[in-house]
Amino acid sequence: MTEVSGVLLIDKPQGLTSHDVVNKVRRLYNTKKVGHTGTLDPLATGLLVILIGRAAKAAEYLVSDSKRYTAGLKLGLTTDTEDITGKILTESNNLPTQEQVGTVISDFTGDIMQTPPMYSALKIGGQKLVDLARKNITIERESRKIHIDAIAYKRISESEYTLTVDCSKGTYIRTLCADIGAKLSCGGVMSSLRRERSGNFTLEGAYTLDKIEKMNEDGRVSVLMPTESLFEELDIIKLPVFYERLCRNGAEIYQKKLGVSYAVGTKLRIYGKNGFFALGEVMDFEDGYAIKPIKLFEIL
Repeated sequence: MTEVSGVLLIDKPQGLTSHDVVNKVRRLYNTKKVGHTGTLDPLATGLLVILIGRAAKAAEYLVSDSKRYTAGLKLGLTTDTEDITGKILTESNNLPTQEQVGTVISDFTGDIMQTPPMYSALKIGGQKLVDLARKNITIERESRKIHIDAIAYKRISESEYTLTVDCSKGTYIRTLCADIGAKLSCGGVMSSLRRERSGNFTLEGAYTLDKIEKMNEDGRVSVLMPTESLFEELDIIKLPVFYERLCRNGAEIYQKKLGVSYAVGTKLRIYGKNGFFALGEVMDFEDGYAIKPIKLFEIL
């Protein structure tokens, strides 16, 4: 029986954890090999990129995984979770003008430093921060650089705004909202969150869990995207049959024999006679630069 593999785009509902979704997909596709490319909190909805079968091992090799979110920002409030569900720590009626909000938001574009929140799935010392936070344990977290390409905002009321954020992988929108509120000296929390894009994938191609559950087995398999779709931004290198056989056995293929010249560190989609079968990386060997397979996604 052929192993089911591919990429499934899910529109996650509010109230479920990403792990809840993974468990449901495991059951629906009858496989334990299921992962995802980025956690969404129970409060959040939107795009969850699910990896099934051999695709589950692709996440660590993703080159670009930028995100787009639409978030609610509520000013005049701080909570222990940095979102609307947390314990209220402070409240303020001293709310800024729309012009002041716009000026501060513009300061949060480009490369910025961000401290991961305690209420997050990030692991430090083998423990998830959220598990420590639930025990009222707070530990030091190192700030790290993130990149925000753009933030658009819309005023809903004196205290509420909608933000559309294009950002790098690893950005915490709840912390962005809290940091904006802190800089405005009134406090701020995330009141809602919806992921609209992850890498090259958008919500337009996503399915609800309910819709997947109503499909038969063939229907569920038919909506899977190929593993290759995770690497669409990479160049393709096509190997003749002889070199394909060597590559499948783990051998490096020298660029000069293929008539190509990529820089060391370049990742490539490797094609054989039947199409995509591996991810490769250009490495420096004693006899020159060669393409080395780093992950096989098709087993003959």
